[in-house]
Amino acid sequence: MQNTGIIITGSGSAVPAACLENSAMTALVDTSDEWITTRTGIKKRRIASEKESLSGLAAVASLQAIAMAGITAQDIDLILLATSTPDDLYGSACKVQAALGANRAVAFDLTAACSGFIFGMVTAAQYVNTGVFKNVLVIGADIHSRWVNWQDRTTCVLFGDGAGAVVMQASSSNNLLGFELRSDGSQNHYLNLGYTQESQQLTKDITVGKGNYQHVTMNGKEVYRFAAQKVPEVIDKALFRANISVENVDWLLLHQANQRILDTVAQRLGIPDHKVISNLANYGNTSAASIPLALDEAVRAGKIKNNHIIAASGFGAGLTWGAAIFKWGK
Repeated sequence: MQNTGIIITGSGSAVPAACLENSAMTALVDTSDEWITTRTGIKKRRIASEKESLSGLAAVASLQAIAMAGITAQDIDLILLATSTPDDLYGSACKVQAALGANRAVAFDLTAACSGFIFGMVTAAQYVNTGVFKNVLVIGADIHSRWVNWQDRTTCVLFGDGAGAVVMQASSSNNLLGFELRSDGSQNHYLNLGYTQESQQLTKDITVGKGNYQHVTMNGKEVYRFAAQKVPEVIDKALFRANISVENVDWLLLHQANQRILDTVAQRLGIPDHKVISNLANYGNTSAASIPLALDEAVRAGKIKNNHIIAASGFGAGLTWGAAIFKWGK
């Protein structure tokens, strides 16, 4: 009988070498360490250099996850890269595939901004549940330093760069216990990295829009309001689908956007602080990378152990949000 359950068996992460602390931000914008810390919880963030690439960070994280899972790159059937900031608009998953030597794997990008990793896990699960693939590599990676306005203190202080990955494998048991995904395009305008165009006339009758992208724009107040309301709701729904009470959750693992959001969501769910995973202070908002990056750190630190139940939730541009309840390990 074919195994169509799912276990999550390996994790990995990678960040750029350069570290930009809050104190250095004062030379760029009108801000202070106290202003940033009290409003966000962020103390520093990693920033990719001109020579570093998203696919490079993703490959390093992936190799770690593959090694922890005890398989080889040749065993990978599918590579799913969740990112909003690829090296190439046509996608970067295939570059990661080549870097890993995973030449058996199908590879493609998925874009759901800061919800991307959760959406990626759930998408990957469908391929395993239906018996199509056995070993799936799910990556969350973003380099937002390329796209923020370094003169806008409302956004540039928030973002950092990084990558994280997990290996999901077919098994007779199923450790992806429940999930819920949501989208609301009517609120799309609250968080954007929008296309902008410059008119270019080709002929007397034909004018095209020569493409570029504007900087990241965000209505922070509305995004906070959205997250504080919707994230507890979607986690509750996922817990219901998993038939698990909140008291049985070992760890709350949220997208690392803002410490105030983490605190509010935990409070509304009745989850104590010691069960909340947070590395926001050291990395800032790494978008699709934030959940797997925090997960990998907690696993390697020995905090997350085999069979621990994790309630994970991502939320962000789209607007998109979702939650997945899963057990860690084999």
